[in-house]
Amino acid sequence: MDFSQLNKQRAKSFNDQKALIKKLSQGRTVICPHCELPISLTLNQHAQRSAIARCQTGCTLIELDLM
Repeated sequence: MDFSQLNKQRAKSFNDQKALIKKLSQGRTVICPHCELPISLTLNQHAQRSAIARCQTGCTLIELDLM
């Protein structure tokens, strides 16, 4: 795999995560592509100024720093 392919994959992943977070912040239901359970957005109980987007099984897990 060359670097241009790797960069394209990383950019797609970033954009997919950004779109997922945007939908969750709008109150829309987002389904995990792996387990097909809803993804929820919650404040992180262990760290201030952070949130977590995750499904019940944890196959989708995105940690957010809130500023």
